[in-house]
Formats: sequence, C-alpha cells, structure tokens
Amino acid sequence: MAIAQVPWLTLLLLLPLVAALFTPLIPKADNYYWARWYAVGVGGLELVLMSLLFWTHYDATNAEFQIVESFTWLPTLGLNWTVSVDGLSAPLVLLACFVTTLAMAAAWRVNRRPRLFFALMLVLYAAQIGVFVAQDLLLFFIMWEVELVPVYLLVSIWGGQNRRYAATKFLIYTAAASIFILVAALAMAFYGDWVTFDIAQLHLKSFPLSLELLLYAGLLFAFGVKLAIFPFHTWLPDAHGEASSPVSMILAGVLLKMGGYGLIRINLELLPHAHVYFAPILAILGVVNIIYGGLNSFAQTNMKRRLAFSSVSHMGFVLLGIASFTDLGISGALLQMLSHGLIASVLFFLAGVTYDRTHTMMMNEMSDIGQALPKVFTLFTAAAMASLALPGMSGFASEVAVFVGFTTSSAYSDPFRIAIVALSAVGLILTPVYLLTMLKQVFYGAKTLPMCDVVPFCDVNDLDLKIQGNEEPSCFGNNCDLPIQAKFDDAGPREILIAMCFLALIVGIGFYPKLVMQMYDAKTVAVNTSVQQVYQEVAQTKPQLYAEILRSLV
Repeated sequence: MAIAQVPWLTLLLLLPLVAALFTPLIPKADNYYWARWYAVGVGGLELVLMSLLFWTHYDATNAEFQIVESFTWLPTLGLNWTVSVDGLSAPLVLLACFVTTLAMAAAWRVNRRPRLFFALMLVLYAAQIGVFVAQDLLLFFIMWEVELVPVYLLVSIWGGQNRRYAATKFLIYTAAASIFILVAALAMAFYGDWVTFDIAQLHLKSFPLSLELLLYAGLLFAFGVKLAIFPFHTWLPDAHGEASSPVSMILAGVLLKMGGYGLIRINLELLPHAHVYFAPILAILGVVNIIYGGLNSFAQTNMKRRLAFSSVSHMGFVLLGIASFTDLGISGALLQMLSHGLIASVLFFLAGVTYDRTHTMMMNEMSDIGQALPKVFTLFTAAAMASLALPGMSGFASEVAVFVGFTTSSAYSDPFRIAIVALSAVGLILTPVYLLTMLKQVFYGAKTLPMCDVVPFCDVNDLDLKIQGNEEPSCFGNNCDLPIQAKFDDAGPREILIAMCFLALIVGIGFYPKLVMQMYDAKTVAVNTSVQQVYQEVAQTKPQLYAEILRSLV
C-alpha cells in the first residue's frame, strides 16, 4: 500500500536532474571514463523504470489523465506541481527517454569537459520529460524554459565553428516565442470565475471566440518556432549544422516534437473553436513546409543541414494531420512525430559516425567512402529508406495515415482537399531524390579524386606521399594520410548497436503500427470527437466559413 502511494512519476522526472548534480564528483581517472558509464546508466535506468511504470499503471483504453500526482508548490502564485500522463504524453515520454539515452551513448567520444557535457544532457533529459508530463500550464512553461539552457550550452561549447551564432539564434528564437506561452497561460488561468493553471480544470472554462483566436495565434507562433514551421524555421538548419551529432539527435528526435505536442495539447484541446478557424491555415502551412523543406534540401552541401531541412519537410505532415478533423489524421500526426523522432535521430547519429571518420560534413569532400565503410553505408542506407517512407518502415505508415485521414475529411471542399493532397504528394517525390543523391555523393564513386583542404595542401596524387611505404594515400574529408596512418575503421559494435536499436523499432512500427498506436488511439479519438462537435456547431451557423477564410488569404 505504501509503495502504491509513492509519487513515482515525480521521482522519475527528478532522477536525471538529481543525477546531474553528482557528475562533478566523478573521478578524473582514464579521461573521465566513468562519466560516460554514469550518464548512460542513469539514462538506461530512467528508460527501464518509466517503461515499467507505464506497463503497470497506464491504461491505454482510458483517454483521461492517469498517474496524476499533485502537490502545492508556490501557493501565492497559484503554482502546483501537477504531473500526469495520457495518450498524448506517454509515447512521447518514452521517445524522449529512448532517444536521449542513446544520444548519451553516441557521445562516448566526447573528451572535452565530459562531466559538464553529460551533466547538461541529464538536465535536458529531465526537462524533456517535464514538458510532456506537466499538467499545470505554469509548470509546462517552466520546463519549456529549463530545456533551453542546456541546449544553448551544448551547442555553444561543443558545436562547430559558428556554434555561438547558432546557439544564440536558437535561444533568441525559442525564448522570444515562449513568452507567448506564458501570456496565454496567464490569460486562460485568470479568465472566468476561478483561477487555475491546471489543464484538466481549464477544459471546464469557456472562452469567448475573440480571446480564443488571439490565444491560438500566439501559441501557434510559440509552438511553430519549435516545430520549425515556415517562416519560423531558420534557427533549425543553423543549430543542426553546428551542434554535435548527439545534440542533433535530441534536437530532431525530441525537441521538434514539443511543438507538435503543444499544438495538440493546448491549441486543439483547450481552444477548439479557434482551431476550427485556423485549421485550413495549418493545412496550407503544412504543404508549404513539405515543399519548401524538400526543395531547400537540394541546395545543401552540408550533410546535417540537408537532414535539417528534411525535418522541416516532414513536420509538414504533422500539421496536415492536426488540421484533418479525422481520427486517423490526428493519430497519423502523432505517429509521424514518433516515427520521425526515431528516423531523424538515427540519421543524425550516422552523420556523426561518418564525421568521426572523415572530419567533414561537406558531402562534396567525401565520395566513394562506401568501399571503406560498408557497415556505415548499409546502416545509413536503411535509415534513408525509412526517411523516404519505404513500405515496411514507420515513415510509410505515418504518412499514409495522414494522407488518408486528410483525404477522407468531410470538413473541407473537394477542390481544397485535392489541391492539398496533390501538393503534399510533391514531398513524396522530393524526399527520395534528395536522400538518394546524398547517398550517392557520400558513399559512391566520383569522377574526380577528392582532395583535402589542409595546410600544406595535400593531393592524393602527391608523389611524396606515394613513395612513403609504397602505399596509395587516401583522402577522407580533411584527412589525407596513408592507409596505415588514417583511421578508416568501419562502424564498431557500440555504433552498430545504437543504430540497430533505432532501426529495429522503425521496422517494427512499419510492419505493425498498432505497436504504438494502441497507446494513444483512445485519446486521439476523444480529442477529435470534441473538435468535431465544435466544428459541427460552427458549420451550422457559418456554412461558408472556409470559403471566406480562403478568399481572405488569397
């Protein structure tokens, strides 16, 4: 009985944060070797314990908040520590635990201030979980802000040449946008006869349409920045281009999903009347993201920037699903977030594996490395196939769900649905093209031999190099050495294990989407039922609403 009363969700949320406080005590021996094991061990323990908690206490058929834990925190401010999970948050919590644990394992080679690096990763771990389990809007905002600090430091200290610019841009964009979350939370909390930040209690409030529209617009901007909706996306390619690969794994795998989660949790659930008015705008923005992100990927010669723009494109499908007014469409949007979280994480991880060998992210400086790195090539190809929505992969299941959900929506006219689906289908053409050309540039042969941009200038045809040991010199990115000197080793057991953990889930979800959809189907159906009722009420009084909105946009 006493065990049942333990606030397990709160304890698991605080576990990585408390663990981060002890990282300075880790001894310096063997270049902080134990710091790596400590961080990965805490992450793995968190993942296992959170999975066990959900296995024993989470009911997937219940659409209400579960494992609710509430404590008075700051009563003078009306702030309560209220955490819980439901169908929207539970799968994203597990995604955050899974991706962050593997990201820390991927950071095994970090040798610059490793204790600080892993301490920040653990703080980020706790903040991500906090965002998804917070049932109090003020607590949600605090966790949202806490997450910004470790990301800024991780990019600005362990990033590339322009890391400070990228980190500062990320901080300015996301911090400025998050002000709208605070303003909206205060407005909703103080409106009406009682003051509350509790999301469950806010469901009971009825806001006037004019206020809902203002709140929805502000929150759309706040969450749109995090979700990388055009034109608020420009921080993303810079952050990915300069961040280390483990940090990019979390940026693409989890942090982008916070924007989609916020749109469903707050905009869709708490502001359904405003959502009816904004839905066609979301659909249009989704199409813009899909096409714009796909086209911009072609212009990138930096591998990580190309993958970053592909994330912009894939988030467009999330917007389409949210705007669909169908059970399948909203379910597909959540499945797309989970699927992309896995796919983008493994792609950025493998980009980092490639960088460890070539010391460059410029694709035109690589070429023909598939012969030397066949395991990396195989894993990278499998991940790219998942990203381009190959049947049997999770990306295919999620994008099909979104397409079918939007196509079968009765909320829009036939011409609008046809136009949206046809334009979105362009993304299905662009994605394989920019991904396959990336594979060709990086792993297949080139017409000219690559050259290394180092001082003194080094060419693989240099006779002085050829006469050393009678071996052919090789050139990988900025490395230009004899084979005996260069580190052209293929993927090791640790790297293969990390990639296979992602790929196993990607294939498993692709062949059996119910593996994850059963966790949230009851919740997405409940959300869509509520929004559909509001839509029917609005449609009765304004049957030409969407025609008027589209005319005003044109």
